[in-house]
Amino acid sequence: MNAITSTTAEASGLSETEAAGRLRQYGPNALPKARPPSLGLVFLRQFLSPLIYILLAAAVVSAAVSDLKDAVFIGIVLLINGIIGTVQEYSASQAAAALRSLEQPHATVIRGGARKEIDAREIVPGDFVLLEAGSRVPADLRLVETEDLRCDESLLTGESAAVSKSIGSGDGREALRAGHAFAGTMVTRGRGRGIAAATGAETEIGRIADLLAARSISLPPLMIRMERFSRTIAYSVGAAIAALIAVGMLREMGFHDLFLMAVGLAVSAIPEGLPVAISVALAIGMRRMAKANVIVRNMPAIEALGSCTMIATDKTGTLTMNELTVIEMRLPDGTSVTFEAGYDLDACAVRSPNVEDQEARIRAAGLLRAAALPNEATLVRDGDAWTGLGDTVDIALLVAARKAGIVHEDVSAKHPLVARIPYEPDLRYAASFHHCGDRVRIFVKGAPETLIAMASRMDSAGGTVPVDRARLVAQKEELAARGLRVLAFAEGEIEIDAASAYGSQHLVNLVFLGLAGMQDPLRPEVPEAIRACQSAGVEVAMVTGDDPKTATAIAGQAGLHVTPEQVVTGELVRGAEQQGEAALDVLTRDARIYARVEPAQKLAIVLSMARNGHFVAVTGDGVNDAPALKHAHVGVAMGRKGTDVAKESADIIVTDDNFASIVSGIREGRVAYANIRKVIFMLVSTGAAEVVLFLLAIPLGLPMPLLPVQLLWLNLVTNGIQDVALAAEKAEGDELSYPPRRPREPIFDRIMLRRILLSTVVMGVGGFIVFWWLLLQGHAEHDARNLLLLLFVLFENFQTFNSRSEHRSVFRQSLFANPLLVVGVIGAQALHIGAMHVPIMSETLGLSPVSLREWAVMLAFAFALLVVMEFDKWVDRRYRLRAPSKFDGCQSRLTSVG
Repeated sequence: MNAITSTTAEASGLSETEAAGRLRQYGPNALPKARPPSLGLVFLRQFLSPLIYILLAAAVVSAAVSDLKDAVFIGIVLLINGIIGTVQEYSASQAAAALRSLEQPHATVIRGGARKEIDAREIVPGDFVLLEAGSRVPADLRLVETEDLRCDESLLTGESAAVSKSIGSGDGREALRAGHAFAGTMVTRGRGRGIAAATGAETEIGRIADLLAARSISLPPLMIRMERFSRTIAYSVGAAIAALIAVGMLREMGFHDLFLMAVGLAVSAIPEGLPVAISVALAIGMRRMAKANVIVRNMPAIEALGSCTMIATDKTGTLTMNELTVIEMRLPDGTSVTFEAGYDLDACAVRSPNVEDQEARIRAAGLLRAAALPNEATLVRDGDAWTGLGDTVDIALLVAARKAGIVHEDVSAKHPLVARIPYEPDLRYAASFHHCGDRVRIFVKGAPETLIAMASRMDSAGGTVPVDRARLVAQKEELAARGLRVLAFAEGEIEIDAASAYGSQHLVNLVFLGLAGMQDPLRPEVPEAIRACQSAGVEVAMVTGDDPKTATAIAGQAGLHVTPEQVVTGELVRGAEQQGEAALDVLTRDARIYARVEPAQKLAIVLSMARNGHFVAVTGDGVNDAPALKHAHVGVAMGRKGTDVAKESADIIVTDDNFASIVSGIREGRVAYANIRKVIFMLVSTGAAEVVLFLLAIPLGLPMPLLPVQLLWLNLVTNGIQDVALAAEKAEGDELSYPPRRPREPIFDRIMLRRILLSTVVMGVGGFIVFWWLLLQGHAEHDARNLLLLLFVLFENFQTFNSRSEHRSVFRQSLFANPLLVVGVIGAQALHIGAMHVPIMSETLGLSPVSLREWAVMLAFAFALLVVMEFDKWVDRRYRLRAPSKFDGCQSRLTSVG
C-alpha cells in the first residue's frame, strides 16, 4: 500500500454537527437538475417565425372582415404546425437528468471516528470517504490512501484503460489527477480512502452538467436555411402587398376589397403546406433511418446529418469496439501469435491463436498461463455473450487465454495461490506465487523494461537461452510503434523451503516468456465507412482522450492518414484557447486528430470547426462527449454501449454502435433534404405563379382572379396531397457521390431559381391569359374563376412530376418507384372534381361542374408546363455533359484528398 500519513482529523472524519453545517452551507451532493420549459412556453415558441407572423396577420384580417372561412383554414394550419413542433421540442433538454443516474445512491464514510453508510447526497466537502472495487466514486476526492486502486474514467476522458491512482508528490497535471478520484467514475480494482474535495455541481461531472443545462448554441442546417427562407418570403410578400395596395388605392378600391386582396395575395404567396410537408419528409426519413439502425430524436437532425461537412468522432466505443483485446503475442525468438479481436469467445476460440507450429502453440500457452495466474479479473457468461469484471487489462489477458483454451479457474486450481504482489505504479509489475509439487512457481507480468531487467534467460525453441535484452527491447518498440499497449511476462521457480516470506527478492533470474500487444480493436466496418465519407466529401476528425500514438495508429487503420502536424494534444488546444478564438480556429483548420483532450475542450474544438465554416456532426458514447454532442449541429450517440447522458444529449442514436450506420444516415439525410427541396420548389413555384396572377390582374383592372378560400384550397388541399406524396420520394442513387452542400448555400440555388422563374411565367402569365380570355368570351367572374382554379390544379399535377428530379426527365423515372405520388396526383384531381359536385364544398369554394371539353382544354394549357420544364432539363443535361461544372471539379478534388 502506498499512502501518506493521515491527520487525526482526517482519520476520525467530520462530526455529525460539522457535517450538518456543511450540508447547509454547500447543499446536497447532487447534480443540478435542468428545469425544462413548460408545455405552454414550448407551444408558443413554435410561432416565432416571420412566415407564421404573416399567416397570423392574414387570419386576423380575415376574421376582421367577417371572412371566417379563411380565418378557420389558416388557424387549422397554424395549430397543426404548432402541435408538431411542440411534440418535437418538449422531450429535449433531458441530458442533465440522465447524469443523475451516475450518482452513487450510498457511500461509506467515517464520521466521528465510526464507519457508517450514508446517502451519497449527504456527503459534504471534508468527509472521509472509503472506496472499494465495484463501487462508484460519490464525489471528487483527494486521495490519502490507496491500495492497488484503479478507476475507469472513460466516461470523463474517453481513455479505455483504467487509471491507476497513487499518492505522490508533484504539482503537475498528471500527478494531480493521479491523486484524485472523480465523481461518477467506477472503481475497478483495489481500495482507497479520500477526503471529499468537491460535491454536486462543483465536481468534474457537475461542470459537464452545467454545459448540458445550457441551450444548444448550434442550429441544425435546415433550421438556418428555413429561417432565411422565411425572411425572404416575408419581405417579398410584404413588398408585393404594399405595391398592390398602392395600385388598389389608385383604382379607388374600397377598404374591404383592399384587405380581401391583401389576404388573397398573402395566402397565395405563403406556402402554408410547407411546415406539414417538411414534417412528413423528415418523418419518412426517420422511418428509413430506423431501418438502418439510426434512431432520430430530433427531426431536423435528419437533414443536418446529410448536410454535415465534418464528422468529429470519438475513438473509444465509436471507431473501436471498447473492448481492450490482446491482438498479438510476440515470443522472444520473434514468433508472432495473433488473436481474433473482440470478446466473442465462442466464435474466436476455434481460430485463436492462429499459429500452426505445435511447439510454438505450447510456448504461447505457457505465456498465456503466466498472464492468467497473476490476474484478479473474472469472465462471466451473460446470456449469449461474455462480460468481464475487473481491470480492463486483466480482462483482456483472460480473454486471450480463453481463446487458446486456457481457463482461468482450471489453471488456478492446478496451481494453488500462495501469495501475491499486487500491481503498484512504482513497481510497474504484478506477481503471484503458486504451489507446483514441492516447489513454488512465480508468474510475473508488467512493464517490458522492468521484466527484461529481472530476466537472465528467455524462452526459445528447444529450451531457454541467455536473455538478449536489446532484441527484446526492439520487439517492444516495434509493437508500441503500432499504437499497441505492451505488457511483458516472465516466470521463475524457487524451493518451497525457501519460501517462508514471498516478495520481490525472489524476482530474479527469471525466464522471459514474451510480450503481449493490446489494443481496443478497430470496428471492422469502419475503414469502408471512412472511405464512403471521403467519397461523399465529408471530412472525419478524431477527438479522443487517449494517447496521441494510439490515436494515430487507430486513425491509420481506419484510413485517416494524417501528417504529424495534423495531430494535436489537449495541451496545444489549451494554449490556443488562452490566446483567443482566432488562434484556436487556426489550429483546428488543419488538425484531424485531437488526443488527450478534456470534455470542455471537445466542445471548444467543435465550435471552432463551425466557425471555420463546417457543419459539424459529433459522435460519441461517454459523458465526456455529451457537451459536444449537444452543442454540435448534430450529435450522434452510440446506442449499445453509450451512456444515458450521451444518448439524451444527442439528436441521433446509432443502435448498433456501427460507424457505417452513420454513413447510411448521411445518405438518408441527403435524400430527405432533396425531397424537401422538391416540395419547396413545387410550393414556391405554384405560389409565385398565383402572385404573378394577382400582379397582372389587379393593375390591369381585372377582378380578383381567385378568392382567398380558393387559394387556400389550392395550397393546402390539392397541393397538400401531392407535396406529401412528393416528400416520400426514394433515393436517386447518387447521394454519396457528390460533396455536401456548402454551409452558406441557400435553399434557392441557381437551378431552382431558374426553374421557379420559368414555371412561374408559364403558370402565372398563362393563368392570367386564360382568365382574361374567359372574361372576354363573356364568362361570368364565377365561371372564369372556376375554370382558372381547375387549370391551377392541373398545373400542380404536372409540376408534381416535374419536381421528382432536378436533372432526370419525367419519362425516365418509374412511376412505380413512388406509387404514393401517382395516387396523390390522381387523388388531388379527383378531389377537386368531386368538390364541384358536393353542394357544401361547391358553395364554400365557389365551384361548379365543368364539361369534358372544358377539362380537356385546361389540360392542354397545363401540359405546356411539362414541355417547358422538360426542355430546360434537356438543355441542362447537355451543358453538364459538355462542360464539367465547378461542382464536379470540387468532387474530384475531394476524392483525391481523401
